Amino acid sequence: MINKESRYARVLAWIDQYVIRRVYTGPVRRVILQSLPFWVASLLTGLVAVGYEKAFEWAEELSFHWFHTNPLLTFVLTPVAFLLAWGLVRWLAPAARGSGIPQVMAGIELSHPKTHGYTAYLLSLRVAVVKVISSVALLLGGGVIGREGPTIQISAAIFRAINRLQPAGWPQLSRQIALVTGGAAGLAAAFNTPLGGIVFVVEELTQTHITRFRTAVFTAVIIAGMTAQAIQGPYLYLGFPKVTVSTGWLLGIVMLIALLCGLAGALFAKTLLWINRYRQRFRTPLAQAGWVAGCGLLLAGLVFCVGMDAAGTGKPIINRLLFQNTGETPWYLFPVRFAGMALSYSSGGAGGVFATSLSAGAILGDALGRLARISPADHNLIILVSMVSFLTGVVRSPFTAAILVLEMTDRHSAIFQLLLGGLMAHGAASLVDPVSFYEHLKEGFVREASTQPNPQRPQNQPLAVE
Repeated sequence: MINKESRYARVLAWIDQYVIRRVYTGPVRRVILQSLPFWVASLLTGLVAVGYEKAFEWAEELSFHWFHTNPLLTFVLTPVAFLLAWGLVRWLAPAARGSGIPQVMAGIELSHPKTHGYTAYLLSLRVAVVKVISSVALLLGGGVIGREGPTIQISAAIFRAINRLQPAGWPQLSRQIALVTGGAAGLAAAFNTPLGGIVFVVEELTQTHITRFRTAVFTAVIIAGMTAQAIQGPYLYLGFPKVTVSTGWLLGIVMLIALLCGLAGALFAKTLLWINRYRQRFRTPLAQAGWVAGCGLLLAGLVFCVGMDAAGTGKPIINRLLFQNTGETPWYLFPVRFAGMALSYSSGGAGGVFATSLSAGAILGDALGRLARISPADHNLIILVSMVSFLTGVVRSPFTAAILVLEMTDRHSAIFQLLLGGLMAHGAASLVDPVSFYEHLKEGFVREASTQPNPQRPQNQPLAVE
């Protein structure tokens, strides 16, 4: 670590002496010096996010290939993959389990001078590596998970590592701002949604006024997103679905469907919390392994009976509903995906609920739209609003959900309907539970991290102002 820190310090010192000092002086130079490490972290985040996405695509395609080659093989591969994903997390990095967003929220809460040492348990590079391997293993077995929440935790771990490597005397931004900025950069790189990353920070990650970190967040989002685009080219996460924006009676249907999808998302979050509490009854490693294998076998049964629509991220399902919708999606696909998401998340491996919640919302919205006999021209609008609403019901971030779906599809004409759907869903979900899913989990991670050893900060590295 000393050699790495000294090499990094020499590089920063050279840039300061021969580049920055010759062009800028005074306050401008200080702002650039503060931001430079974040720019490095943003570049790394973009590269890692692209690599992670490629690994996810490979794992999902391979799992589909295995199923189509021999469906019975699912009853072996899925439990084995679940056990591998769980074992990696349990013995190498317990904080790598699940989504990753609650861990970032807990890390931000703990990033004060007296408690910042605990953030290593939640956001170390070791946790990030285990996060990637565990989630890819889970997806290989057909796990119903996403990579977006994990990308946010991985990005925050990268920003934390770069922030800690800054040499003594270097003008620093606070640890809290490093984690907040890392979360925004991670979401922007994962979805190619820069505005979504910024809104997510304001709405979900922090209570601090944005003026304290706006420059860091904006530049990090830009660099991370442009790095991902430089490799993959400009792209939309979901393409350009045809959307006709209507008013009048359809607006009432939109509001009703948003309420129902928001309730469904909140019930899904409550289900995950209940299962996680029930799972704590299994205390021995053998009992826990039995639980994980049972989750894998149940999911394998769903996949064998329903097909690969019961497995994976759900992105192919969204694309099919938006671009090739024949109106023949079976009614039981939503409860199957609901169960698959719960089994995958509760298995104890790494994996997020962002993308899978969007796919669940799309399936539910499609079913409700057909039930209400919505015309084909208005069907895509119902699906997009349902995606926003179900995700809002789970995470309670209506503006983030609306902006994400807007940027994924470039359907600016539907922005008011998406925002309306998010707000209606948020109100309905609050009737089920006034506290969001991530807030519940965050408190648990804060307590868990606080029981770990709190390593002292090296004496030659001063505390940054929080």
